[in-house]
Amino acid sequence: MSAMKPATQPNTPVTDSLLSYAGYRFPPDVISYAVWLYYDFPLSLRMVEELLPARGIELTYETVRRLAVKFGLDIARRIRSTALARGDKWHLDEVVITINGKKHWLWRAVDQHGAVLDVLAQSRRDRHAARRLMRNLLTKHGRAPRVLITDKLKSYAAANRDLGLNGEHRQHKGLNNRAENSHQPTRVREKVMRRFKSARHLQRFASVHDQVANLFMHCRYHTDAKQKRALRTQAFETWESVTCAPMLERLAA
Repeated sequence: MSAMKPATQPNTPVTDSLLSYAGYRFPPDVISYAVWLYYDFPLSLRMVEELLPARGIELTYETVRRLAVKFGLDIARRIRSTALARGDKWHLDEVVITINGKKHWLWRAVDQHGAVLDVLAQSRRDRHAARRLMRNLLTKHGRAPRVLITDKLKSYAAANRDLGLNGEHRQHKGLNNRAENSHQPTRVREKVMRRFKSARHLQRFASVHDQVANLFMHCRYHTDAKQKRALRTQAFETWESVTCAPMLERLAA
């Protein structure tokens, strides 16, 4: 696997007002820290609850859940809007997720650097679901991909035709390992969380988790120790900017 490289052109920054923590019992740095632990690491709500007392923070797992629901999507949206523009080669794939005994499909798109572009939880695996994912991608990124890589599922080709995309479309299972590998963290979390409770729960969690993973992605792989520390510091600074709160880890250093 090649080293992951950031693109060079930034997206348009967010113009929203700062995140508001008014009315909450806990200060912004505590809330930000709890949300970060939950989404960036394969931890259940109860695991986060057990870790926080080591920092002198007493939160119940239900409070962690409420904070994750309240702030997660806003933080993910702000991470996306401040990120560098993504690559022009898109890998699309879908994975089955069983929820309450019923099959659902989590569709995911990643670029050639491994950054997740978008996710979509659907009850169907057909051209309509594929077309919805691709339409969302076009809307969010404002351009069509130079190369589209998928497996041989015919729904992708049908959706491609429906949207009139003229880029190169490569359909080969062996070329799509990057998208298939991107499902692994979701599988890990599915096990830790003892399955997702609904399609809405899956969509909400994956939308936040993948954007947080994008932010800290370059801190983990294909770098030496010095570069890793620099990238981690940069990621923490971005996290502090989008959450409008300092990181407890950095305050304690």
